[in-house]
Amino acid sequence: MLTHLDSQGRANMVDVTEKAVTSREAVAEARVRMLPQTLDMIVSGGHPKGDVFAVARIAGIQAAKKTSDLIPLCHPLMLTSVKVELTAEGDDTVHIVARCKLAGQTGVEMEALTAASIAALTIYDMCKAVDRGMTIESVRLLEKIGGKSGHYQAPTP
Repeated sequence: MLTHLDSQGRANMVDVTEKAVTSREAVAEARVRMLPQTLDMIVSGGHPKGDVFAVARIAGIQAAKKTSDLIPLCHPLMLTSVKVELTAEGDDTVHIVARCKLAGQTGVEMEALTAASIAALTIYDMCKAVDRGMTIESVRLLEKIGGKSGHYQAPTP
């Protein structure tokens, strides 16, 4: 059932007024593939724009807080925690994991996905002058905890 459509098929924001406030958490990931020398520059701290991981982490956190401004039918949420972790994976990939939490009436999947996506886009933005061929891949929800629909965990690829 598509909950963002009314009985006439028109888009609407889901009414969560009667839903219970519960603890909710979501984890999402993204990967940015790049040339090995680009990743080496990031990891070694040799990027002329500064600490790429630090800037991407802050961008992801800010993005999670602004999700309802970016995605029209998302509820504005009072997030209680946003964590964005970036790690080098192999010789050509940055792995991003974003975790969002709150006590509320609706889930935080979109916030986690937005955080991971914007962190990835920030890496692209900071490194595009040296590597325009970077790709952003595997943006997906890894886990959702809480709420009426219960626990979801993505299958391992």
